[in-house]
Amino acid sequence: MARNGQAAAARLGFRCAACGATSVRWTGRCSGCGAWNQVEEQRAPRLVAASPVGGARRITEVPADRSRARPTGLAELDRVLAGGLVAGSVTLVGGEPGVGKSTLLLQALASLVARGGRALYVTAEEAAHQVQARAARLGCLRPELWLAAETSLDAVVGHVLAVRPDVVVVDSVQAVHSSQHQAPPGAVTQVREVAHRLAEVAREENVAVVLVGHVTKDGSLAGPRQLEHLVDTVLAFDGDRHHALRRLRAVKHRYGPTHELGLFEMGEDGLVTVDDPSGLFLADRLVGVPGSVVLPLLEGRRPLLVELQALVSPPVSSSARRSAEGIDGGRLALVLAVLEQRAGVQVAGRDVLGVAVGGVRASEPAADLPLALAVASAALDVALPPGLVACGELGLGGEVRIVADLGRRAAEARRLGFDRVLVPASAPADVGAGVVGVRTLTEALAAAGLPAANVPKGSRP
Repeated sequence: MARNGQAAAARLGFRCAACGATSVRWTGRCSGCGAWNQVEEQRAPRLVAASPVGGARRITEVPADRSRARPTGLAELDRVLAGGLVAGSVTLVGGEPGVGKSTLLLQALASLVARGGRALYVTAEEAAHQVQARAARLGCLRPELWLAAETSLDAVVGHVLAVRPDVVVVDSVQAVHSSQHQAPPGAVTQVREVAHRLAEVAREENVAVVLVGHVTKDGSLAGPRQLEHLVDTVLAFDGDRHHALRRLRAVKHRYGPTHELGLFEMGEDGLVTVDDPSGLFLADRLVGVPGSVVLPLLEGRRPLLVELQALVSPPVSSSARRSAEGIDGGRLALVLAVLEQRAGVQVAGRDVLGVAVGGVRASEPAADLPLALAVASAALDVALPPGLVACGELGLGGEVRIVADLGRRAAEARRLGFDRVLVPASAPADVGAGVVGVRTLTEALAAAGLPAANVPKGSRP
């Protein structure tokens, strides 16, 4: 009986080598992905006490220079990485196909090499001559930038040991496979094994490893969730295909904060850092047009001035239509309901379109108040003052609620010449000059110079 118990404890069950699905018994065909002859028995490894490689030390005696970041030379990338890449770390860069991940990393490696480093670019999806042609177009040809076209994990490790680079990029982790598993490249077991092995190489050889990862339709990283736990840093690189702006964020970062935002503009010669994003977003703004207002948006800790536009028109069909681009549709519905019920602005039965200009997504609650002002301006056909910006969250009672970092938002607005900032009345007193506090949406409409609407009785908070 004891022997059977030990055997049951040693057996973990069965796992599909193709998709990672588990089952309590062996089957010829996986119930998860339908693959044949991929289900393997999993057994618990025997626990053996091993001699430690190095003795435990007091935490105060551990050297801190191993976590020192090495700048890449791209200012926006270094901003997100809190200074640069750390030797021995593993960074995962995810993004949609064609957004510019390979361009970003090629430019980063070329900049790092120009600063005296050595880099290795491993391409597992393209031929070497394709990457070389892209590097030539971007002006990234450097003698100490090495290139290898490999899909075998063992060969990739061999290149790392031969070149001894400071930074190695593997593009992409889903295209590399290990000979230890029969599953095809991109399978759960393959991605996990490749990432785990490269993480070991990074720490043993003290080299910074950057992995390129694909994303699914919903924008999340493809492959197992364990992949994010195996790496030190996860970067999300995104942007609208119809706009030149590209955004870089840190979703996870063991060597620094995750609230920074890097902004790039895609051009003919690759990615260019955006030094003044607010000026870029407002460059083509038309002043004096009804339905236009400026929102001091906060991306991480970085304030950006973004134009919100609204259009209210008679319905083109039997039912009124609501359209939101770059704006959360649920927040737009809330704003319209509060405008109708609490401020008397008639939008029922009319088409309402809301847009955040420039490919930016203004999904934070601070966009409620400026969106309401834009819709009211369009509905009443009255333009808002050109020097006005607004930010604040709307409650269902029509009250204007406080949002984070009003001082930083107001300072960015003043830097670009805006002299009036509508904020919640509960804002701190040290926000700065030109700030107008409002308690309710009706007060905000009056402060913005919009004519008073027929407010329903008892609707005022």
